Amino acid sequence: MGVTKEKIYEALKNVRDPEIGFNIVDLGLVYDVEVQNGKVNIKMTLSSPSCPLSGTILSWVESAVRNLEGIEDVDVELVWEPKWSIEMATDEVKKALGML
Repeated sequence: MGVTKEKIYEALKNVRDPEIGFNIVDLGLVYDVEVQNGKVNIKMTLSSPSCPLSGTILSWVESAVRNLEGIEDVDVELVWEPKWSIEMATDEVKKALGML
């Protein structure tokens, strides 16, 4: 059995947004993950288009997934639509930030 979307999302939970301090999955920054024949396509955004660490975060994302067994290639697509907002985060994140 190959790598599943669930395994990809679990690996991505190890990547934290350094500005907000939560992982990118719980923040709602990962919009889509596709897995096919060892190739992974990730569509994601960042909390801010002017994030000075954007290149670093994208390399963390690629490394987290590339380290999984059975992965041959990783493509991370950075998108700005839809624009990210804190409403996309999990209730746990919103609660921790005092928004619930």
